[in-house]
Amino acid sequence: MNDYRKAIAGLVARESGIPAETAEGMIAVPPDKELGDFSFPCFALSKEMKKNPAEIASGLQQRIKPSGIVEKIVANGPYLNFFLNKAMLAEAVISEISASKEKYGSLNLKNRKALIEHTSINPNASPHVGRARNAIIGDSLSRILRFHGYRTEVHYFVNDIGKQIAMLVFGCGSKRLEFKDLLDEYVKINAELEKNPELEKKVFELLKKLEDGDKQVIARFRRVVELCIIGQAKLFEELGIRYDFFDYESKYLWDKKTEDVLRQLQGTGRVFVDADGRNVLNLEGFGLAMEIPVFVLTRADKTSLYGLRDLAYNLDKISRAKDRNIVVLGEDHKLYFRQIESTLSLMGLKAPEAVHYSFILLASGKMSTRSGNLVLLEEFMQQALEKAVRELASRGKSMKNSRPLAKAIGYGALKYHIIKVSPEKNVVFDWEQALSFDGESAPYIQYAHARICSILKKASLPKSKKTNFSLLGAKEETGLASALANFPEIAERACSQLRPHLIANYAYLLADSFNRFYHACPVLSEEKELMNARLQLILCVKYVLEICLSLLGIESPESM
Repeated sequence: MNDYRKAIAGLVARESGIPAETAEGMIAVPPDKELGDFSFPCFALSKEMKKNPAEIASGLQQRIKPSGIVEKIVANGPYLNFFLNKAMLAEAVISEISASKEKYGSLNLKNRKALIEHTSINPNASPHVGRARNAIIGDSLSRILRFHGYRTEVHYFVNDIGKQIAMLVFGCGSKRLEFKDLLDEYVKINAELEKNPELEKKVFELLKKLEDGDKQVIARFRRVVELCIIGQAKLFEELGIRYDFFDYESKYLWDKKTEDVLRQLQGTGRVFVDADGRNVLNLEGFGLAMEIPVFVLTRADKTSLYGLRDLAYNLDKISRAKDRNIVVLGEDHKLYFRQIESTLSLMGLKAPEAVHYSFILLASGKMSTRSGNLVLLEEFMQQALEKAVRELASRGKSMKNSRPLAKAIGYGALKYHIIKVSPEKNVVFDWEQALSFDGESAPYIQYAHARICSILKKASLPKSKKTNFSLLGAKEETGLASALANFPEIAERACSQLRPHLIANYAYLLADSFNRFYHACPVLSEEKELMNARLQLILCVKYVLEICLSLLGIESPESM
């Protein structure tokens, strides 16, 4: 409703003397629709006008005359509340959606480019469901960016030369394994290292040989890494999550980019060799929450650490990301990211926009690949399918050729239950809630969409005769039109603030608003003019629900 907000801001600006842009920034949506569609708080004007806010609101109400889309203005204490003409609003929003269809709410940006790095988990095992939150958030953000017009590259940074993968390579030895075997091997080698710390020396010897270019060692690493990356990519592909580029850490060793970065940092005068012989960057003055604010760049044998290779990778990303450069990271990487951000600023470069997410919890706590205390994503996906099939069967749905629908519902439930929670909060996964057809869930939203499709199949929309939208006067109708009008603002905020849960929450509210309409306002049994107006309204709801689900990476079944 940005256009209406601007119109109201103009009315306020003319009578209050404050700039229209300032007024627009102060306008809010009241928590209760009974109070109005928009509200202007008068507190900020009190000092300048030397009046109490309630008196200012009353005075503005008397001077501002309703016009156009603004039907009524009411002073309520310190707030000036604006009520829109619902018939005009319904006609305007339905006309706009009918013209824009799947592009409704898009900023339609031109010549903008974005890069997003997400997932980037160690290539050492099948991923657990906790790590899937990174991929699900990242995928939704890439869809939101593309929806608004950004040419978006999706990158996956492959840690193919770190200690974790070296441990797996050491544990695998010469064994020929399949992707499904890697987790057991990784857990086993971790247990062996805990019992016998001396084995760690052999792991570091492997890393040293790798960095020195030993061809046999390189081949061993490559074999294990590719096995894992192919397996992980196939798994995420099943969820509709795809990557444009797999970027390998080893590249930054072979092309000497890590050495270039180290030389640049040495030029700042902040790099020193510590008592253990490591190259360390002094980050004092950057406000890092550390007893000794340093960033370790190399081991004592001068082999690079992950942070140095990541800096070289960031230089590449910065050169490719023209307008938006985004990375999705777990909350346990916050301090590390601050170190990267501070180091890049020393080099005169801007760090990526970071989206930090919290964890998906089991009843027993946080999941860990190292200890084996986890639920594999692959197993979780299988549960999603099985539970969706059972849910459909309980509703009398034929199970013949049911897998595509079960996949749409099951995977949609998994994704939505994760993404509806704001990134900084933990997700405690609950299958009963996730697969509910009656609550804040993907199936609830998908079912609303399928219901609309069913109605539209039984009716025919008029081709040319002008629809009389003034007939849409019931509160369920005007509430639905208002909900539709809110979408562009939500879509813009999801993009600018990198908050995909805003789309998820909005989709539920829109589906809920439609269901209230559905139970109160018959469509096909009404006389022709009203039926046509309601058909146009629900067709627009269908378009917007499809947009929302698509931005979340969830399918929109036409029947359930």
